[in-house]
Amino acid sequence: MTPPLPPAVQALVDEVARRQRQRPLRVPVGVIGPRAATPAQVAAAHAVGHGIACMGLALVCGGRAGVMEGACRGAAEVGGVAIGVLPDADPAEANAYATVVLATGIGEARNAVIARAALCLVAIGDNFGTLSEVAFGRQFGKLVVGLEGAARVDGVVHVDTPAAALEQVARCALAAPR
Repeated sequence: MTPPLPPAVQALVDEVARRQRQRPLRVPVGVIGPRAATPAQVAAAHAVGHGIACMGLALVCGGRAGVMEGACRGAAEVGGVAIGVLPDADPAEANAYATVVLATGIGEARNAVIARAALCLVAIGDNFGTLSEVAFGRQFGKLVVGLEGAARVDGVVHVDTPAAALEQVARCALAAPR
């Protein structure tokens, strides 16, 4: 179960959801992190995926296990859209909660696709693949929010909780041109 958000963050989430119903922002939010994730990282990803879906936003991720599966599961539980961009050509490699699977066959180059396609990125945990997505996100001028051991890279906004990450995502979505 996802814990309730603080009232100020819930108000932001509700405002994004209201605007999504009026005139949807068609850009997904990226959730990035390792397949070999800790239980705390998977729980954080679940909460972030859940919150993104509650805002009426889609999420984009690598579509596999660990952080990616946690985020997709969180979104799926509230009827959200989770786009999994796989490095492999086989769509069967996707986690069971990805609602749209793009089996690219382009290997780790898909990390650039995820970072470019996302409005902003939430990095949960760290490994070399996640670090490359963080670097691409920063290179592309995207907001990158980090938690649960995300890389300490210049320009990454580090937060302590999924609620704080969702606050950053909501503020980014509210500032995005429609």
